[in-house]
Amino acid sequence: MTGTRYAVIGGGILGAAVARRLLAVEPEAQVTVLEKEPTLAAHQTGRNSGVVHAGLYYTPGSLKARLCRRGVELLQEYCGERSLDYDECGKVLVARNSVEEARLGDIMARAQANGVPDVRIIDRDELRGIEPHVEGTSGLHSPHTAIVDYGAITRALADDVTAAGGTVRTSFEVTALTRRGLETVLTGCHNGAETTEAFDSVIVCAGLHADRVAKLAGDDDEPKIVPFRGEYYLLRPEKRDLVKGLVYPVPDPRYPFLGVHLTPRVDGEVMVGPNAVLALAREGYGWTTVSPRDLADTLAWPGFRAFAKQHWRTGAMEMIGSLSKRKFVAEARKYVPELTIDDVVPGPSGIRAQALGRDGSLVDDFRITRQGTVLSVRNAPSPAATSSLAIAEHIVSMALNRKDSPTP
Repeated sequence: MTGTRYAVIGGGILGAAVARRLLAVEPEAQVTVLEKEPTLAAHQTGRNSGVVHAGLYYTPGSLKARLCRRGVELLQEYCGERSLDYDECGKVLVARNSVEEARLGDIMARAQANGVPDVRIIDRDELRGIEPHVEGTSGLHSPHTAIVDYGAITRALADDVTAAGGTVRTSFEVTALTRRGLETVLTGCHNGAETTEAFDSVIVCAGLHADRVAKLAGDDDEPKIVPFRGEYYLLRPEKRDLVKGLVYPVPDPRYPFLGVHLTPRVDGEVMVGPNAVLALAREGYGWTTVSPRDLADTLAWPGFRAFAKQHWRTGAMEMIGSLSKRKFVAEARKYVPELTIDDVVPGPSGIRAQALGRDGSLVDDFRITRQGTVLSVRNAPSPAATSSLAIAEHIVSMALNRKDSPTP
Protein backbone atom coordinates (compact mmCIF):
# COMPACT_ATOMS: atom_id res chain seq x y z
CA MET A 1 0.00 0.00 0.00
CA THR A 2 1.26 3.49 -0.86
CA GLY A 3 -1.47 5.73 0.56
CA THR A 4 -1.10 8.33 3.32
CA ARG A 5 -0.26 6.77 6.68
CA TYR A 6 -2.67 7.92 9.40
CA ALA A 7 -2.58 7.11 13.09
CA VAL A 8 -5.73 7.74 15.12
CA ILE A 9 -4.96 7.73 18.84
CA GLY A 10 -8.00 6.67 20.86
CA GLY A 11 -10.51 3.87 20.39
CA GLY A 12 -13.66 5.58 21.61
CA ILE A 13 -16.52 6.47 19.31
CA LEU A 14 -14.76 9.56 18.01
CA GLY A 15 -11.53 7.77 17.12
CA ALA A 16 -13.44 4.97 15.39
CA ALA A 17 -15.60 7.49 13.49
CA VAL A 18 -12.54 9.47 12.34
CA ALA A 19 -10.79 6.33 11.10
CA ARG A 20 -13.89 5.23 9.21
CA ARG A 21 -14.25 8.67 7.62
CA LEU A 22 -10.60 8.75 6.56
CA LEU A 23 -11.02 5.49 4.68
CA ALA A 24 -14.26 6.67 3.09
CA VAL A 25 -12.53 9.79 1.74
CA GLU A 26 -9.16 8.16 0.99
CA PRO A 27 -9.74 4.45 0.31
CA GLU A 28 -6.05 3.97 -0.44
CA ALA A 29 -4.95 5.39 2.92
CA GLN A 30 -3.23 3.30 5.59
CA VAL A 31 -5.27 3.98 8.74
CA THR A 32 -4.33 2.61 12.15
CA VAL A 33 -6.40 3.08 15.33
CA LEU A 34 -4.39 2.83 18.55
CA GLU A 35 -6.24 2.21 21.81
CA LYS A 36 -4.44 1.75 25.13
CA GLU A 37 -7.15 -0.46 26.66
CA PRO A 38 -7.75 -4.12 25.72
CA THR A 39 -11.19 -3.18 24.38
CA LEU A 40 -12.69 -0.26 22.49
CA ALA A 41 -15.06 2.26 24.11
CA ALA A 42 -13.71 1.44 27.58
CA HIS A 43 -14.13 4.87 29.13
CA GLN A 44 -16.37 7.86 28.24
CA THR A 45 -17.98 6.20 25.20
CA GLY A 46 -18.92 3.00 26.97
CA ARG A 47 -19.90 4.59 30.27
CA ASN A 48 -22.32 7.34 29.26
CA SER A 49 -26.10 7.30 29.40
CA GLY A 50 -26.61 6.70 25.68
CA VAL A 51 -28.58 9.86 24.92
CA VAL A 52 -28.67 11.25 21.38
CA HIS A 53 -28.95 14.94 22.16
CA ALA A 54 -31.22 16.94 19.88
CA GLY A 55 -29.39 20.29 20.26
CA LEU A 56 -31.62 22.12 22.73
CA TYR A 57 -29.07 24.03 24.79
CA TYR A 58 -26.21 24.98 22.49
CA THR A 59 -25.41 28.50 21.33
CA PRO A 60 -26.82 28.89 17.80
CA GLY A 61 -24.06 29.00 15.22
CA SER A 62 -21.48 27.41 17.52
CA LEU A 63 -19.49 24.44 16.29
CA LYS A 64 -21.17 22.34 18.96
CA ALA A 65 -24.66 23.30 17.76
CA ARG A 66 -23.90 22.74 14.08
CA LEU A 67 -22.14 19.42 14.53
CA CYS A 68 -24.80 18.17 16.94
CA ARG A 69 -27.61 18.62 14.45
CA ARG A 70 -25.55 17.11 11.61
CA GLY A 71 -24.46 14.33 13.92
CA VAL A 72 -28.04 13.36 14.83
CA GLU A 73 -28.89 12.93 11.16
CA LEU A 74 -25.79 10.84 10.44
CA LEU A 75 -26.15 8.73 13.58
CA GLN A 76 -29.80 7.88 12.93
CA GLU A 77 -28.97 6.95 9.35
CA TYR A 78 -26.01 4.81 10.43
CA CYS A 79 -27.99 2.95 13.09
CA GLY A 80 -30.64 2.19 10.49
CA GLU A 81 -28.05 0.87 8.04
CA ARG A 82 -26.39 -1.33 10.65
CA SER A 83 -29.60 -2.45 12.43
CA LEU A 84 -28.45 -0.85 15.69
CA ASP A 85 -30.89 0.33 18.36
CA TYR A 86 -32.15 3.90 17.89
CA ASP A 87 -35.12 4.67 20.14
CA GLU A 88 -36.78 8.09 19.86
CA CYS A 89 -38.19 7.92 23.37
CA GLY A 90 -38.42 11.71 23.69
CA LYS A 91 -37.30 14.11 26.39
CA VAL A 92 -38.98 16.59 28.72
CA LEU A 93 -37.27 19.44 30.55
CA VAL A 94 -39.35 19.89 33.69
CA ALA A 95 -39.88 23.36 35.16
CA ARG A 96 -40.84 23.41 38.83
CA ASN A 97 -41.39 27.15 39.38
CA SER A 98 -41.73 30.49 37.60
CA VAL A 99 -37.95 31.05 37.46
CA GLU A 100 -37.41 27.77 35.63
CA GLU A 101 -40.42 28.45 33.39
CA ALA A 102 -38.77 31.69 32.28
CA ARG A 103 -35.60 29.78 31.34
CA LEU A 104 -37.61 27.47 29.10
CA GLY A 105 -38.28 30.35 26.74
CA ASP A 106 -34.57 30.88 26.11
CA ILE A 107 -34.00 27.16 25.61
CA MET A 108 -36.93 27.04 23.21
CA ALA A 109 -35.45 29.90 21.19
CA ARG A 110 -32.07 28.18 21.02
CA ALA A 111 -33.64 24.87 20.00
CA GLN A 112 -35.60 26.50 17.20
CA ALA A 113 -32.53 28.42 16.00
CA ASN A 114 -30.61 25.14 15.94
CA GLY A 115 -33.31 23.46 13.87
CA VAL A 116 -34.51 20.96 16.49
CA PRO A 117 -37.76 19.54 15.06
CA ASP A 118 -41.15 19.62 16.78
CA VAL A 119 -39.90 21.02 20.09
CA ARG A 120 -42.57 22.86 22.08
CA ILE A 121 -43.47 24.31 25.46
CA ILE A 122 -46.07 22.21 27.30
CA ASP A 123 -48.27 22.99 30.31
CA ARG A 124 -48.75 20.88 33.42
CA ASP A 125 -51.55 18.79 31.95
CA GLU A 126 -49.59 18.04 28.78
CA LEU A 127 -46.57 17.13 30.87
CA ARG A 128 -48.63 14.64 32.88
CA GLY A 129 -50.03 13.25 29.63
CA ILE A 130 -46.50 12.51 28.41
CA GLU A 131 -45.02 11.51 31.79
CA PRO A 132 -47.85 10.54 34.18
CA HIS A 133 -45.58 10.20 37.23
CA VAL A 134 -43.63 13.42 36.73
CA GLU A 135 -44.50 16.58 38.65
CA GLY A 136 -43.83 20.08 37.31
CA THR A 137 -45.52 23.36 36.50
CA SER A 138 -44.67 23.16 32.80
CA GLY A 139 -42.01 21.75 30.52
CA LEU A 140 -40.32 21.64 27.16
CA HIS A 141 -40.89 18.54 25.04
CA SER A 142 -38.39 17.26 22.48
CA PRO A 143 -40.14 14.22 20.99
CA HIS A 144 -37.24 13.13 18.74
CA THR A 145 -34.51 12.98 21.38
CA ALA A 146 -33.30 9.38 21.26
CA ILE A 147 -31.25 6.75 23.07
CA VAL A 148 -28.66 4.34 21.63
CA ASP A 149 -25.81 2.05 22.71
CA TYR A 150 -22.65 4.00 21.92
CA GLY A 151 -20.42 1.04 22.72
CA ALA A 152 -22.18 -1.06 20.10
CA ILE A 153 -21.95 1.79 17.59
CA THR A 154 -18.20 2.11 18.24
CA ARG A 155 -17.66 -1.58 17.63
CA ALA A 156 -19.64 -1.36 14.38
CA LEU A 157 -17.54 1.61 13.24
CA ALA A 158 -14.36 -0.32 14.05
CA ASP A 159 -15.66 -3.25 12.01
CA ASP A 160 -16.14 -0.83 9.11
CA VAL A 161 -12.53 0.31 9.51
CA THR A 162 -11.10 -3.20 9.33
CA ALA A 163 -13.44 -4.14 6.48
CA ALA A 164 -12.09 -1.17 4.51
CA GLY A 165 -8.49 -2.26 5.07
CA GLY A 166 -7.66 -0.32 8.22
CA THR A 167 -6.10 -1.66 11.40
CA VAL A 168 -7.34 -1.48 14.99
CA ARG A 169 -4.74 -2.16 17.67
CA THR A 170 -5.78 -2.45 21.28
CA SER A 171 -3.47 -2.56 24.33
CA PHE A 172 -1.29 0.07 22.63
CA GLU A 173 -0.40 3.07 24.80
CA VAL A 174 1.29 6.00 23.06
CA THR A 175 4.25 7.35 25.05
CA ALA A 176 5.98 9.76 22.64
CA LEU A 177 5.43 11.73 19.44
CA THR A 178 8.50 13.00 17.60
CA ARG A 179 8.79 15.02 14.41
CA ARG A 180 11.20 13.58 11.81
CA GLY A 181 11.10 15.66 8.68
CA LEU A 182 7.59 15.40 7.27
CA GLU A 183 6.82 12.34 9.40
CA THR A 184 5.65 11.93 12.97
CA VAL A 185 7.35 9.05 14.75
CA LEU A 186 5.08 7.47 17.29
CA THR A 187 6.48 5.44 20.19
CA GLY A 188 4.27 3.25 22.29
CA CYS A 189 3.96 0.22 24.50
CA HIS A 190 2.09 -2.62 22.84
CA ASN A 191 1.43 -5.72 24.94
CA GLY A 192 4.40 -4.91 27.15
CA ALA A 193 6.92 -4.26 24.35
CA GLU A 194 8.10 -0.86 23.13
CA THR A 195 7.45 -0.19 19.46
CA THR A 196 8.12 2.71 17.10
CA GLU A 197 6.34 3.56 13.85
CA ALA A 198 6.25 6.54 11.49
CA PHE A 199 3.09 8.18 10.16
CA ASP A 200 2.34 11.01 7.76
CA SER A 201 -0.50 12.35 9.89
CA VAL A 202 -1.69 11.79 13.46
CA ILE A 203 -5.14 12.54 14.87
CA VAL A 204 -5.49 12.54 18.65
CA CYS A 205 -8.90 11.51 20.03
CA ALA A 206 -7.62 10.55 23.47
CA GLY A 207 -10.57 11.66 25.62
CA LEU A 208 -9.57 11.63 29.28
CA HIS A 209 -5.91 11.96 28.30
CA ALA A 210 -6.36 14.43 25.44
CA ASP A 211 -4.22 17.16 26.98
CA ARG A 212 -1.33 14.82 27.79
CA VAL A 213 -1.17 13.22 24.36
CA ALA A 214 -1.49 16.63 22.68
CA LYS A 215 1.40 17.89 24.79
CA LEU A 216 3.54 15.02 23.49
CA ALA A 217 3.11 16.67 20.10
CA GLY A 218 4.23 20.07 21.44
CA ASP A 219 0.80 21.52 22.16
CA ASP A 220 0.03 23.91 25.04
CA ASP A 221 -0.94 22.98 28.60
CA GLU A 222 -4.27 24.76 28.19
CA PRO A 223 -6.94 23.57 28.40
CA LYS A 224 -6.28 20.98 31.09
CA ILE A 225 -8.46 17.92 31.50
CA VAL A 226 -10.00 17.71 34.99
CA PRO A 227 -11.94 14.48 35.63
CA PHE A 228 -15.39 14.60 37.23
CA ARG A 229 -17.11 11.36 38.16
CA GLY A 230 -20.80 10.93 37.53
CA GLU A 231 -22.47 8.28 39.66
CA TYR A 232 -25.80 6.63 38.86
CA TYR A 233 -28.44 4.56 40.54
CA LEU A 234 -30.75 2.23 38.60
CA LEU A 235 -34.49 1.83 39.06
CA ARG A 236 -35.58 -1.61 40.14
CA PRO A 237 -37.24 -3.46 37.23
CA GLU A 238 -40.73 -3.14 38.72
CA LYS A 239 -40.31 0.66 38.92
CA ARG A 240 -39.06 1.34 35.40
CA ASP A 241 -42.52 2.47 34.28
CA LEU A 242 -42.21 5.58 36.46
CA VAL A 243 -40.81 7.28 33.34
CA LYS A 244 -41.62 6.80 29.68
CA GLY A 245 -38.76 8.84 28.23
CA LEU A 246 -35.95 11.14 29.33
CA VAL A 247 -36.80 13.40 32.28
CA TYR A 248 -34.40 16.31 32.75
CA PRO A 249 -34.21 19.40 34.96
CA VAL A 250 -34.11 22.89 33.50
CA PRO A 251 -30.43 23.91 33.43
CA ASP A 252 -29.37 26.63 35.86
CA PRO A 253 -26.84 28.89 34.11
CA ARG A 254 -25.17 29.66 37.45
CA TYR A 255 -23.92 26.10 37.82
CA PRO A 256 -21.60 24.08 35.60
CA PHE A 257 -23.39 20.72 35.75
CA LEU A 258 -26.94 19.73 34.90
CA GLY A 259 -28.04 17.80 37.98
CA VAL A 260 -29.85 14.52 38.56
CA HIS A 261 -32.18 13.28 35.83
CA LEU A 262 -33.84 10.01 34.76
CA THR A 263 -32.66 8.25 31.64
CA PRO A 264 -34.03 5.05 30.07
CA ARG A 265 -31.49 2.94 28.19
CA VAL A 266 -31.95 0.71 25.18
CA ASP A 267 -31.27 -2.37 27.36
CA GLY A 268 -34.37 -1.54 29.44
CA GLU A 269 -32.57 -0.12 32.47
CA VAL A 270 -33.49 3.34 33.79
CA MET A 271 -30.62 5.40 35.17
CA VAL A 272 -31.06 7.98 37.93
CA GLY A 273 -28.29 10.57 38.04
CA PRO A 274 -25.59 11.56 37.61
CA ASN A 275 -24.07 13.74 40.25
CA ALA A 276 -20.68 15.35 39.49
CA VAL A 277 -17.82 14.90 41.97
CA LEU A 278 -14.13 15.47 41.45
CA ALA A 279 -12.54 12.13 40.54
CA LEU A 280 -9.30 11.22 42.27
CA ALA A 281 -7.98 9.65 39.08
CA ARG A 282 -8.71 10.18 35.40
CA GLU A 283 -10.05 6.65 35.35
CA GLY A 284 -11.29 6.74 38.94
CA TYR A 285 -14.77 5.24 38.85
CA GLY A 286 -15.01 5.00 42.63
CA TRP A 287 -13.68 6.72 45.75
CA THR A 288 -11.05 4.01 46.29
CA THR A 289 -9.28 4.59 42.98
CA VAL A 290 -6.64 7.26 43.48
CA SER A 291 -3.86 8.31 41.11
CA PRO A 292 -1.31 10.58 42.84
CA ARG A 293 -0.17 11.84 39.43
CA ASP A 294 -3.68 12.68 38.25
CA LEU A 295 -4.69 14.29 41.52
CA ALA A 296 -1.50 16.37 41.66
CA ASP A 297 -2.11 17.51 38.07
CA THR A 298 -5.61 18.65 38.97
CA LEU A 299 -4.70 20.44 42.19
CA ALA A 300 -1.70 22.17 40.61
CA TRP A 301 -3.71 23.58 37.72
CA PRO A 302 -4.56 27.27 38.37
CA GLY A 303 -7.80 26.81 36.46
CA PHE A 304 -9.02 24.16 38.88
CA ARG A 305 -8.25 26.31 41.90
CA ALA A 306 -10.17 29.21 40.34
CA PHE A 307 -13.06 26.90 39.44
CA ALA A 308 -13.20 25.38 42.93
CA LYS A 309 -13.19 28.81 44.57
CA GLN A 310 -16.22 29.82 42.51
CA HIS A 311 -18.20 26.57 42.78
CA TRP A 312 -17.20 25.06 46.13
CA ARG A 313 -20.76 25.13 47.48
CA THR A 314 -22.02 23.16 44.49
CA GLY A 315 -19.12 20.76 44.87
CA ALA A 316 -19.95 20.19 48.53
CA MET A 317 -23.58 19.40 47.70
CA GLU A 318 -22.54 16.99 44.96
CA MET A 319 -20.23 15.20 47.39
CA ILE A 320 -23.05 14.87 49.93
CA GLY A 321 -25.16 13.30 47.18
CA SER A 322 -22.33 10.88 46.44
CA LEU A 323 -22.07 9.76 50.05
CA SER A 324 -25.80 9.76 50.87
CA LYS A 325 -28.26 7.64 48.92
CA ARG A 326 -31.12 9.45 50.65
CA LYS A 327 -29.87 12.85 49.44
CA PHE A 328 -29.31 11.52 45.94
CA VAL A 329 -32.84 10.11 45.70
CA ALA A 330 -34.28 13.32 47.18
CA GLU A 331 -32.99 15.20 44.12
CA ALA A 332 -34.78 12.80 41.78
CA ARG A 333 -37.96 12.98 43.87
CA LYS A 334 -38.27 16.65 42.93
CA TYR A 335 -39.40 15.38 39.53
CA VAL A 336 -40.83 11.94 40.36
CA PRO A 337 -42.41 12.26 43.84
CA GLU A 338 -43.44 8.58 43.94
CA LEU A 339 -39.80 7.49 43.89
CA THR A 340 -38.53 6.04 47.18
CA ILE A 341 -35.10 5.14 48.47
CA ASP A 342 -36.01 1.45 48.14
CA ASP A 343 -36.79 1.84 44.43
CA VAL A 344 -33.16 2.24 43.36
CA VAL A 345 -30.01 0.14 43.43
CA PRO A 346 -26.40 1.21 42.84
CA GLY A 347 -25.57 1.61 39.18
CA PRO A 348 -22.56 2.41 37.00
CA SER A 349 -20.36 5.46 37.06
CA GLY A 350 -18.54 7.40 34.36
CA ILE A 351 -15.90 10.07 34.08
CA ARG A 352 -16.42 13.38 32.30
CA ALA A 353 -13.22 14.78 30.79
CA GLN A 354 -13.87 18.43 31.61
CA ALA A 355 -11.50 20.86 29.92
CA LEU A 356 -10.67 23.85 32.13
CA GLY A 357 -8.96 27.04 31.04
CA ARG A 358 -6.22 28.63 33.12
CA ASP A 359 -8.74 31.18 34.42
CA GLY A 360 -11.10 28.48 35.71
CA SER A 361 -13.57 28.70 32.85
CA LEU A 362 -15.15 25.53 31.52
CA VAL A 363 -14.34 25.11 27.85
CA ASP A 364 -17.81 24.77 26.39
CA ASP A 365 -17.36 24.27 22.66
CA PHE A 366 -15.46 21.59 20.79
CA ARG A 367 -11.80 22.52 20.47
CA ILE A 368 -9.35 21.12 17.94
CA THR A 369 -5.72 22.23 17.62
CA ARG A 370 -2.92 21.53 15.18
CA GLN A 371 0.80 21.08 15.68
CA GLY A 372 2.33 20.35 12.29
CA THR A 373 0.84 17.09 11.06
CA VAL A 374 -0.80 16.32 14.41
CA LEU A 375 -4.44 17.27 14.97
CA SER A 376 -5.63 17.04 18.57
CA VAL A 377 -9.21 17.03 19.83
CA ARG A 378 -8.58 18.99 23.03
CA ASN A 379 -12.19 19.24 24.15
CA ALA A 380 -15.08 17.01 23.13
CA PRO A 381 -17.78 17.35 25.81
CA SER A 382 -21.37 16.26 25.46
CA PRO A 383 -22.79 16.03 22.80
CA ALA A 384 -19.57 14.58 21.36
CA ALA A 385 -20.95 11.03 21.08
CA THR A 386 -24.09 12.35 19.38
CA SER A 387 -21.94 14.46 17.07
CA SER A 388 -19.21 11.88 16.47
CA LEU A 389 -19.88 11.19 12.79
CA ALA A 390 -20.15 14.92 12.07
CA ILE A 391 -17.03 15.70 14.12
CA ALA A 392 -15.26 13.03 12.06
CA GLU A 393 -16.25 14.83 8.85
CA HIS A 394 -14.95 18.08 10.29
CA ILE A 395 -11.63 16.64 11.51
CA VAL A 396 -10.92 14.77 8.30
CA SER A 397 -11.57 17.95 6.31
CA MET A 398 -9.06 19.72 8.53
CA ALA A 399 -6.55 16.89 8.18
CA LEU A 400 -6.81 17.08 4.41
CA ASN A 401 -6.62 20.91 4.50
CA ARG A 402 -9.95 21.16 2.77
CA LYS A 403 -11.33 24.62 2.12
CA ASP A 404 -14.80 23.55 3.24
CA SER A 405 -13.57 22.82 6.77
CA PRO A 406 -15.27 25.21 9.23
CA THR A 407 -13.14 27.12 11.68
CA PRO A 408 -12.83 25.24 15.00
